[in-house]
Amino acid sequence: MINIILFGPPGAGKGTQSARLIEKYGLVHLSTGDVFRYNIKNQTELGVLAKSFIDKGQLVPDEVTNQMVKDFIARNNNDKGFIFDGYPRTIAQGENLDRVLEEYQANVTSMIALEVDEDELVIRLLERGKSSGRPDDQNEAIIRNRFKVYNDETSPLANFYAKKGKFVAVKGKGSIDEIFQNLCKAIDGVSQL
Repeated sequence: MINIILFGPPGAGKGTQSARLIEKYGLVHLSTGDVFRYNIKNQTELGVLAKSFIDKGQLVPDEVTNQMVKDFIARNNNDKGFIFDGYPRTIAQGENLDRVLEEYQANVTSMIALEVDEDELVIRLLERGKSSGRPDDQNEAIIRNRFKVYNDETSPLANFYAKKGKFVAVKGKGSIDEIFQNLCKAIDGVSQL
């Protein structure tokens, strides 16, 4: 079983690469955005609770997010594993993920980080904003603030997995195919251990 956390700042290409990795390795994609939308749309108890925070412009507490992720893993447990996209975002969530996977005699195989220069990311996101219509991708000040939040709150998670010997950095610049090949080499390398 391979359980990969695909990690990187906004615009690094996680969504694009996740789709390709899922197809190649047969992994189940766990995106917190998708998990939130599923629970809210189906008006689950957790979805109603999460929506109450979102509607107030607040972050959904870890306890709610963690339970949604646990439920998703229980519903989608499989022989091949998962690719985690957008989860965990904090060390507390990483510790929770470790506990949940242990229930299935599994663990995080590796956190693979797409590393891209911030100025390159700004260019990518502004370009994406033109085609996607996403307002958060159309304003450089907002984009740079997202990087600050990422650096302050999320990037410490990389050190958490590095201390466990489970962190691999992959150059996230180049063609989509080149980046994909680099990711595959990293996954193949850690899955052989």
